Parts: sequence; C-alpha cells; structure tokens
Amino acid sequence: MNSNTQEIETLGINTVRILSADAVQKANSGHPGTPMALAPMGHVLWADYMKYNPKNPHWPNRDRFILSNGHACMLQYSFLYLTGYDLTLDDIKNFRQLNSKTAGHPEYGLAPGIDVTTGPLGQGFANGVGFAIAQKHLAARYNKPGFDLFDYKIYAICSDGDLMEGVASEAASIAGHLELGNIIYLYDDNHISIEGDTDITFNEDVAKRFEAYGWHVQTISDGNDIEAISNAIRNAKGETQKPSLIKVRTQIAYGSPNKVNTAGAHGSPLGADEIKLVKEFFGFDPEKSFVVPDEVLKYYHEKGEKGIALEDKWNKLFKDYKEKYPELAAEYELAFSGELPKGWDAKLPVFKATDPKMATRQASGKVLNAIAGSLPNFIGGSADLSPSTDTTLKEYTSFTTEHRDGRNFHFGIREHSMGSILNGMALTKGVIPFGATFLMFSEYMRPPIRLAAIMKIRPIFVYTHDSIGLGEDGTTHQPIEQLASLRSIPNITVIRPADANESSHAWRVALEHKDGPVVLVFTRQGLPIIDQDKYAKASQLEQGAYILSEASKNPDLILIATGSEVQLIMQAQAKLEEEGISTRVVSMPSWELFEKQDAAYKEKVFPKAYRKRLAVEMASPMGWHKYTTDEGDMLGMTTFGESAPAEDLYKVFGFTVDNVVKKAKALL
Repeated sequence: MNSNTQEIETLGINTVRILSADAVQKANSGHPGTPMALAPMGHVLWADYMKYNPKNPHWPNRDRFILSNGHACMLQYSFLYLTGYDLTLDDIKNFRQLNSKTAGHPEYGLAPGIDVTTGPLGQGFANGVGFAIAQKHLAARYNKPGFDLFDYKIYAICSDGDLMEGVASEAASIAGHLELGNIIYLYDDNHISIEGDTDITFNEDVAKRFEAYGWHVQTISDGNDIEAISNAIRNAKGETQKPSLIKVRTQIAYGSPNKVNTAGAHGSPLGADEIKLVKEFFGFDPEKSFVVPDEVLKYYHEKGEKGIALEDKWNKLFKDYKEKYPELAAEYELAFSGELPKGWDAKLPVFKATDPKMATRQASGKVLNAIAGSLPNFIGGSADLSPSTDTTLKEYTSFTTEHRDGRNFHFGIREHSMGSILNGMALTKGVIPFGATFLMFSEYMRPPIRLAAIMKIRPIFVYTHDSIGLGEDGTTHQPIEQLASLRSIPNITVIRPADANESSHAWRVALEHKDGPVVLVFTRQGLPIIDQDKYAKASQLEQGAYILSEASKNPDLILIATGSEVQLIMQAQAKLEEEGISTRVVSMPSWELFEKQDAAYKEKVFPKAYRKRLAVEMASPMGWHKYTTDEGDMLGMTTFGESAPAEDLYKVFGFTVDNVVKKAKALL
C-alpha cells in the first residue's frame, strides 16, 4: 500500500469520525463514541469488500449490511452519503430531526441503503440469519452451473449489547447448526455499556462461546488496524461452511482526549469543547463543522461507482440466464416483484357443512398443502411445533445443510429468533416466509412482530391453541390478553377465523396482503363447518366483519364474535329468535380489515340505529367497546383460565348458549 493510499484512507476514516461527532452534537442527542470507534471497520467494508450499487440499493445480488448496534447509525449514514447513495450532507446535518432520512436508529425504507430497521439490540444479529437462510434458499432454487445469480454475503456489525441479548444466542445457535457460511459478523468489543465497563455484568469468553456454536472465530487486538481487519474478512470469505465472527477490540470515542474508553461517550454528545479537541487530534480545523474534504468524497464515490459495473455484469448474467432458463427466470421476476402467480388461489380448499368438525389449525394445514405447489417461494415452519400447529408442507423436504431448497423450516424451540429470522427472510425479495407457535408464545416474539410492523414487511405469523378452549394445559398456556395486545400494534393485521372456510380465506388475505405483517390465529379444538349455502360466504372475511346470519326482521340485537365463539353466538341466535328476539350475527375475524372498509359498509354491518350489541370472545374485553357501543356489552375473560377440560371451562367462564342468551336479554 503506497503512502498516498494510506493518507486518503486515514483521512476518510477520520472524516467519518468527525461527521458522526458533529451530527450528534448538532442534534444534541445520540451516540458518538461507537461510530468513532467503528470507522476503520466501516471503511474496510464499504471501500474494499462489500458489493453494492448506490444507484440501485435493491440490486438483488448486493451484499447485505446490518448495523445491529443501531445506535451507532451515524457510521452507516456517513458511508452511505460518502459512497453516493441518495443521502446528502444536509441529511447528515438533520440527524434525528423531524422528517429526516437520518433517524436515531437505521430505518428500512427511510434512508436508501438501509437493509433492515435495527435498534432493539440483538434483533439485527438475528435478522442477518434470516437474510442468510433466504440467500441459501434462493441460490438452491435458481443458481445453475455458470449462473451464480445469488452468491452474496451477509455482513453485520454487532456489539456487546447485542451478544448479551438472548435472541442473539438463539440465532447464533441455529446459524452454526445450519452452517451458514455466508454470514460475516464483526463484533465491536469495546468493553463499554451505558452503566460503565462491561466487566460489571459481561465477562464470558465470547470467542469460545461462538466456537461452541460452530462458528469460525477470529480475534483482532486493535480496531484501528485496517490491514488486520481486511485479512480477517478475507479469511471469513474463504470459510464457506461456518458462519464467521470477527472479534475486534476497539476504543469507544477514539480520538477524544477526555472521553475515550468511557461510558460518557456512549449515549451523549461529546460537548462543543471536546469536539474541538477531537478535531485537533485528527488534524481538522476545530472551528469548522461537517467538513468533508473533496478528495475523501471523490475516493468513496469511486468505491461506490464500482457497484454500477458489478450490477451491469450481473444483469448481463441474468439476461443470459433468462434465455437458457426462461421459466425459472420468470418465476423469480414475479416473486421479486412481490406479486403472486395468476390463479394461485384456485386450489384453496372449500369445506362442506357435512364434513366432520375440524379445528381451524387443521383447516390451515390443509390450505397450506393445497397451495404450496402454486407458490414456489413460500417457505416456513414452526418453533418445534409443526405437528401441533399443522404447518408441515408434506410434499417438500426440510431446509437443512444438505437441502437448501427445502421448504419446511425447523426453528427449534427459539420463538424469539424465529420472529427475527422471519423478518430477515421477508426482507429478501423473492421469499414469502411464515412461522408458527402457540398464541401464548407470541409473547416471546413481540419485538420482531413490532419491528415487522414498523418496516411494513409481510412475514406471516401463525398462532394456534388460541383460547381457554385448549383446555388441560391450563393458565400458562391459555392466552387471555394476547389478542388485545397484538391488535394494539399499529400496522398489523390480526385474523381469527371462525371455521375451516374462513381459515382458507384468511390464508388468501394473508398472502395477498402488503405493507405489514399478518397474524393468523387458529383453534386447537374442532369446530363445525358453517353451511355457506345457508349463511353468508366465508370470502367476506376479507372485509373484516360481515353479516353471517341475518335477523328475521329489523334486529333487536346484534351478536358479534370471532373464531370459535361464532359457533356459540349462532346457537344463541337460534334460541333468541325462537323467543321472538330478532338477532343478527356478525362474524368479525379481523378488526383491522374492517377498519379499512368505507363508512357505508360499516353502517351496513353495524347500523347506528341498532345499538344493542353483545360481543363474545374468550379473551380480554379490551378494545371491544368500540363495536359494542355504550348500550352494548362484552362477554370475555377478565381472569386467567384454569386447567380442566374445555367444556368444563366454558361453563365456569360463561361461554355457553344459555349465558349468552341471558346476557343478550339483559341488554334488552
């Protein structure tokens, strides 16, 4: 390396350090010390190793980059700006300000070049495993001899905090088990957290821990040694069987005379006087801010422009691929677009009222197996519960080290990382992922569910055993507050179907849905199949709520329910009608879908003139007042359940025809 190259590299690294410190200082908020320490790592990645095209941030074969310690986002913003993405110096100056592209943590869809929203520690680490699985799956399906369409790597920078979070342990375990050699993570070992030196809580041997997981581990003693970092990444790229962790000892706020290696540099601006000292340390004018030397901008722009040629080469390869493998190419292009094959839903099963009782989880399983052949990019599994959740695609093999084209995924008993991995897969265009567990254990998945909603991506979360109807497993397994909690998350769609046919249409809606995750909630217990010749068609599920069974005349009362409780209110309707009480039954599988309907449709289902309404759901009553109005009521669960057969529990908690009729009459 000649002296001119060393000079420009050093100047570039220090420019990133000072940009980061200046942006945090101007915002009077943020984390300056970590990006200052990580600048050499960022330089090696963006200047020498990662393949990317700033002019097309969505190029399919780009390397993915994840800043799992998202608080250090000024590092990422700086390199995106310098390498030529659609991010300006003014965007850097507006760090953490209203309507800025440069949010306080990286946000997918806000700034170009951000592959995933990170912030809650450990999530990005686990998302990367999902990215890696998706790459392996795409390569297995589409790569052919001479056509390595998908050979990209997953790069990430992670922190002590990431590795303390349990989700990272879950994800690291499965990555090692699956031999995901396309993962290269750099671990920022700076020994500092908000409360001080990490020795107060974290002194394990991280290298040995990851070796035990089956990772390839390297250690670098000096985070400023860019040659050592480069060599380690080169070695990691050569290790194609094991995921790689590069442990890099860094100094937080390197260059800050008074705050280097202190917790004070982690989550607060350095201060105007200290920043002047930093600038003097690195040879910059202490009186000037947001200085980017022309030669630095030119240097990194040239690095970014190399990606244009890389994508051009890939586009030529894909053009040749289309000529040789036109069907596969067309399949991938459609999948990449996010659209579904024409006529895919023709195979959705239709169930008859004469069929035996069927749990909606079983109906869901039948749907999955009916449509899997029409959706080649559909892949998923469960957290060691596929027999219980009915989520096995029976005609397909499992995704393993030997079968990367497998479509049944085994997450193991790792619900938290399952959610995060699904997000990484969903962020890979060309893959539609789903993951299943019991509704109760959605609690383990709350952070990735929320992040999926923030990112407006569409993993499908499948939850079964949805109420006290699961019976003997008792209070620990019977969900009560989960439906209300999930419904409270913005930009999420929760669907709880009433029978097998509603379950079929729930899957149709979930697969066609865009701009946010879908939660499908199914029963353990068998349910009668509603006669669609006698009552409304289940396809109306897409409207969120619909008149399933109309009253004999203008209704005195409207009964509303979701899931298994729809059967209960239909029986109650029959009894009330016998007694001369005109009663409408509304199946309401999804509040969110209903809220998307126009005012005229809402008035049709819930006329303002008919305010006597009773909602029935074996869950928390929270939120139902919106639909029951001030003259209605809600039969729900205000305590935890009990361990007993389901029929006994229904009686104890009042989910019987007689009690529904009693409460309905009380309203009148």
